Amino acid sequence: MKIVIKEAQKEDMIEVMNLIKELANFEKEPKEVEIDSTVLVNDGFKETSYFKSFVAKNENKIVGAAIIYNRYSTWKGRTIHLEDLIVTEKMRSSGIGSLLLDSVVMYAKKLNVKRVSWEVINWNEKAIKFYLKKGARIKKDWSIIHLDSNGLKNYK
Repeated sequence: MKIVIKEAQKEDMIEVMNLIKELANFEKEPKEVEIDSTVLVNDGFKETSYFKSFVAKNENKIVGAAIIYNRYSTWKGRTIHLEDLIVTEKMRSSGIGSLLLDSVVMYAKKLNVKRVSWEVINWNEKAIKFYLKKGARIKKDWSIIHLDSNGLKNYK
């Protein structure tokens, strides 16, 4: 197995979309995915893109992806948010997640950001152990809050 990590290109988005759907199934939220690969191309590959992604390829097939975007912390300044770190199920525990996270961290260092942040579902013990082993801290006293499209529509 020879894994190559590279910045994603437009033509990778169909396979990345498949990984996103696989992750949604794993997280027991398959109906929450509202976008498709066309949206990924439109949002990720223009002069001002909403996200950047890295992909892991094995024998020219995408087996993992990391999707990131810029954020700003009023305490730290420029930061990066890791929206998803996805490795296809059959390739998990083979070091691909580490390679993808390494790429995100190297990119963050290159940009001189002050933090990389992300979320993890509390029942995904394997991912939690992985992140802790990498030196991440889990903020147990914070909650994630979403105002989804329905909430936005009905906002008072």
